[in-house]
Amino acid sequence: MWGMDVSIETARPDDAEEILRLVHAVFRPVAEEYDMGTLPPLEDTLTDLLAQFRTHVILKAVDEGRIVGSVRGVMWRGTCEVGRLVVDHSMHGQGIGTALATELESHFPDAHRFELFTGHRSGPSLHIYARLGYVPFRIEPVSESLQLVYLEKAGPAASR
Repeated sequence: MWGMDVSIETARPDDAEEILRLVHAVFRPVAEEYDMGTLPPLEDTLTDLLAQFRTHVILKAVDEGRIVGSVRGVMWRGTCEVGRLVVDHSMHGQGIGTALATELESHFPDAHRFELFTGHRSGPSLHIYARLGYVPFRIEPVSESLQLVYLEKAGPAASR
């Protein structure tokens, strides 16, 4: 799994700038891979992110005082919408994304389902999500080079 020094914690508003820098750093190459000028995560502003601290659960992965990953989730009509799951490129393959997703899910015991999306060519992400139990339920074309794959899995409240 990940290094002993990495911890998953609830993010605070004073983490917003560092999280936003990480989101932009992770999604910039994704936009290039899909031949897109920009993607919604690259248009996120500090004001947008700070506002989400009032409505979302925002987690961070911390390694030696540095934020190396983040994810956020919000409940809407029984569905936890999972978004902006990012891990610093230098920390890939250590289980940090899996740990962030698992911890986020634990914050939503009343969720009937979890939903997220990623690009159709995001092999590592699709692999992680499949391992976590997410299954595709819709593909949405965005451009000639990008299709969004929507995935879902049952939440704890689905079995009640």
